[in-house]
Amino acid sequence: MTFHIVVATDITDESLAWLKEQPDVTVQQVPPALPAVREAIKTAHAIIAREDLQLDSALLEQATELKLIARPATSISGVDVDFATKRGIIVMNAPGISALAAGEHTIMMMLALSRRLIQAHNGMRSGYWLLDRKRQIGTQLAGKTLGIIGLGRVGKIVAHRALAFGMTVLACDPYLSEEQVGDDRIILCGMRDLLSRSDFVTLHVPLTSETHGMLNAERIRQMKPGARLINTADGKLLDEQAVVDALKDGHLAGVAVDVYAEEPPYNSPLVGLDNVIHTPHISDNTIEATQDLSIQIVQQMLDALRDVDYRNVVNLPFLPGMDFETIQPYLKLAERMGTLLHVLARHPVKRLAVEYRGEEGSGLVKPIAVAILKGLLMPILGDSVSYINAPVLAVERGIQVSQVKGLAVSEYTNLVSCQVTLEDGEDIFIAGTLLDRKVPHIIQINEYRMNFVPEGYLLLMGSYDKPGVIGRVGTLMANGDVNIASWHTGRAHPGGNTLTVLTLDSFIPEPVLEELRNLEFIRHAHQVQLS
Repeated sequence: MTFHIVVATDITDESLAWLKEQPDVTVQQVPPALPAVREAIKTAHAIIAREDLQLDSALLEQATELKLIARPATSISGVDVDFATKRGIIVMNAPGISALAAGEHTIMMMLALSRRLIQAHNGMRSGYWLLDRKRQIGTQLAGKTLGIIGLGRVGKIVAHRALAFGMTVLACDPYLSEEQVGDDRIILCGMRDLLSRSDFVTLHVPLTSETHGMLNAERIRQMKPGARLINTADGKLLDEQAVVDALKDGHLAGVAVDVYAEEPPYNSPLVGLDNVIHTPHISDNTIEATQDLSIQIVQQMLDALRDVDYRNVVNLPFLPGMDFETIQPYLKLAERMGTLLHVLARHPVKRLAVEYRGEEGSGLVKPIAVAILKGLLMPILGDSVSYINAPVLAVERGIQVSQVKGLAVSEYTNLVSCQVTLEDGEDIFIAGTLLDRKVPHIIQINEYRMNFVPEGYLLLMGSYDKPGVIGRVGTLMANGDVNIASWHTGRAHPGGNTLTVLTLDSFIPEPVLEELRNLEFIRHAHQVQLS
């Protein structure tokens, strides 16, 4: 497949050249303006864009071929992730790459605030030499207290550089323990305590429903009188008017912002105030960060499109940090199990129960369940089903998913088991494993024990356990010019029912399949192709 990629932002010449050299890629560069993007996105399989382009539902609705949105930054603001997820569109970012640049920018802002750098520069440019030395007096960082809200990658970089200046460092991050901080010089505390004690407060949290407007008028008034505030994370974390009010009445001594509630900030009340330093969203804009971001985003984008790896996908319903190379064989097995369940189900599925037992850990249950759902739904809904939207589509179809224990008893160390309950109350069970943690094998369907590799052309055939079945079916296949590659039969007990799986070199012609179904010992027969 050839992937058509729209680049609607600046990436480095080296990364763009590398992208254009890929044999399965076509590249279209457009400006991040709505008319140009609206036309280009109609045929795009992927788009690379920054925050200056709003990828909302109205625009994504027109992107009928779109599989992936790549954001060469940490923030994904401006992307309708919920709509993208429902459509099965991957949304990825590039966290951490620009952390050093953003951390250094924060320190620069803090130094500029403390030494009144901008005012001194503007005074010199206007021809004044220490016109008012008292007015230009600054403050040292040594001995001051820095409060960091959000101790992630950027927050830790800021913390360690602040410690080098001789500052006391407080941090508020409800998702970290003292052991995870890893430095006893950084003091974890609550929000109110941090705000009341800090001479400088800096924000380093992502924008979420919980953090939106987190520094509102009430919390700003909890800050230490004369404190200074820095925001290089996201403009919507602040109540900008409340910040302005605190600056004007002297509660805050200064503010430095690189991000704004609306960008460009044509109507921001912060822009133009004497005690506000403002930069145009450039905290990650260094030569080194831009190069690293550009290379990473194009590489991880192609890996995801090619189904090689899914690094930094924000709407993938797997546990963060999972090694895709490790879990991919399990996903392959689970997806094929889901397809086989669809083939065997005579009524709609209402419930899915999943169990994983093995050395990889319980974290595999969720991705395995997602992969089973994908395999179960793709024969019904087609290629629109992906790992991204399979859980959403399952909910829409009323399928309940649960994790259980004790579905199967088996000697296999690594075992994936699942059971679906159909609308009429029937249960269908299937279990599989990996040979050498790579090759998928189905080892049981309902009460029938067997062992086959779920790939290629398969015939699933239920029959009565009678002499002559193999001979008559083999003759029928031969007369229909269908070659049998392997034959696997499981039976509950002698003389009862059997389930047979034949691997074939090609599909069975419909007349031959119909003739097979009419044989007196055949209970049911279904064929399927597994890629």
